[in-house]
Amino acid sequence: MQSVKLSNIIAKFELKNLTPDIDVNEINVTSTDINRPALQLTGFFDHFPTDRVQVIGYVEHTYLLRLDEGRRRYIYEEILGAKIPCMIFCRDLMPDNDLIEIANSKGVPILVTNQTTSSFMAEIIRWLNVELAPCISIHGVLVDVYGEGVLIMGESGIGKSEAALELIKRGHRLVTDDVVEISKISDETLMGTSPDITRHFIELRGIGIIDVKTLFGVESVKETQEIDMVIKLEDWNKDKEYDRLGLEEQYIEFLGNKVVCHSIPIRPGRNLAIIVESAAVNHRQKKMGYNAAKELYRRVQANIGKPRE
Repeated sequence: MQSVKLSNIIAKFELKNLTPDIDVNEINVTSTDINRPALQLTGFFDHFPTDRVQVIGYVEHTYLLRLDEGRRRYIYEEILGAKIPCMIFCRDLMPDNDLIEIANSKGVPILVTNQTTSSFMAEIIRWLNVELAPCISIHGVLVDVYGEGVLIMGESGIGKSEAALELIKRGHRLVTDDVVEISKISDETLMGTSPDITRHFIELRGIGIIDVKTLFGVESVKETQEIDMVIKLEDWNKDKEYDRLGLEEQYIEFLGNKVVCHSIPIRPGRNLAIIVESAAVNHRQKKMGYNAAKELYRRVQANIGKPRE
């Protein structure tokens, strides 16, 4: 199961820790969802999502302060005793001493942010969705071509890195060479990135390792990129029937998400960089509602049966 250390959350969102004696490095968050306790503050604990970060806003804080001391301590004991990862107060609201005392005894960190409740919850949910996304590693090259994330795949030595280098020289940006880490951000979005150890490097057979960022500048590289399409390079097979119109899209699946996939046969004289650029622009055009293959088919159909002048 994917997890993120609570210490990373504290650092990312610059949270103030009111319980410094608790070791936040030993606490992991495994849920991308956040809970804003409401019924729990009234004493109803059925279906209490204890694996989630608990967020206290202005309404919850005001309600707690209106409870008598005995009832308030009971609620604190129940919530903090449920092994929640932490409790975060928004708007710089400060909890009372009873909560801090019980939190220290239960080992639950109490944190504070100056952000509004809604904006903080939206941002931490977005961040956790990225950090806790299912992830796989595949062999390939990922480049940003005109804003489209193009994943180039194929057998080792077929020319993926050479194609990426030519694209970089033409002004496009490298995300990763050789190993692509793919994360499923949502049912619609796959994000690709590079392992830290190989970031910005390309391997060229006969030359060795080159540093793209150093050679071509910072504008030639990118940290992450959404994967919009896949191009699979393969050796030319004269006996194989290749798609020449593109009326029907082909797909490849990663982590349950389908991505448009084009198989490109390789033979001497084919300029891979131009082919990849054209595929990226054509894909963007389709997303904008125009399909050249369908337009050609429509014209052909419209001319069938017309008398010649």
